[in-house]
Amino acid sequence: MSKLAFLGLGVMGYPMAGHLARAGHDVTVYNRTASKATQWTQQHGGNTAPSPADAARDCDIVLMCVGNDNDVRAVAKDALSGMKSGAILVDHTTASAEVAREVAAAAKARNVRFLDAPVSGGQAGAENGKLTVMCGGEQAAFDKAKPVMDSYGRAVTLMGAAGAGQLTKMVNQICIAGLVQALSEGIAFAEKAGLDADLVLDVISKGAAQSWQMENRGKTMVADKFDFGFAVDWMRKDLAICLDEARRNGANLPVTALVDQFYSEVEKMGGKRWDTSSLIARLDRGSP
Repeated sequence: MSKLAFLGLGVMGYPMAGHLARAGHDVTVYNRTASKATQWTQQHGGNTAPSPADAARDCDIVLMCVGNDNDVRAVAKDALSGMKSGAILVDHTTASAEVAREVAAAAKARNVRFLDAPVSGGQAGAENGKLTVMCGGEQAAFDKAKPVMDSYGRAVTLMGAAGAGQLTKMVNQICIAGLVQALSEGIAFAEKAGLDADLVLDVISKGAAQSWQMENRGKTMVADKFDFGFAVDWMRKDLAICLDEARRNGANLPVTALVDQFYSEVEKMGGKRWDTSSLIARLDRGSP
């Protein structure tokens, strides 16, 4: 078992850190709102710390899951100041490949190894320990950190050098954006055609149209239920990262750019915290 720190106890980090504690690791947690860290220790044991540096001190592996690039920079900088030589910093935040490379360089300067390791699977995946983890970094660091990440990951894969994990997550979000829009249009079409949309989903989910989005979100979309899951404002943050990277590497993302604008319409409908499946709400259906 390892001595670990987990920094950031949001909807993803809280259950992920819980899986580490249940696996028998010695876990110290830090959260910007200290009461959340106290709540976590009351549920899972372990210790709290008043800062990332204090949490990271003497740990073998420090894991973090925060909000955006600026959060990554700030929390990683503080954590690195307390980390011992040879330790590993793992960042589960969905952020840019650029910030991943920045933190990797800062970590190397302190003789700390770094993995960018964004996840897919949403809150349910975190709670059930079935996340997909996409990693960028060196093989030796990955080999040491993977058994720890296996506590909440059903698939933990090294994709390449620093930044490769974040780039892979961008591909994931690009694909999801197109899938949710297509599913929204399909359901809207079925209803306009006078079909039983739930029955349609039952049938086509047995064929080539099947997807995770259809299986897990199709019927809630028919029912106009969006008060769960991955929020629209977080998806827009992720798509902005994708579009910014595409401007750098020359990739053409016309559908992704269009769906991002559709999500902006959902936000204007009051849907910033709705699940990403709420794209259907803008297709002549009114607010849920």
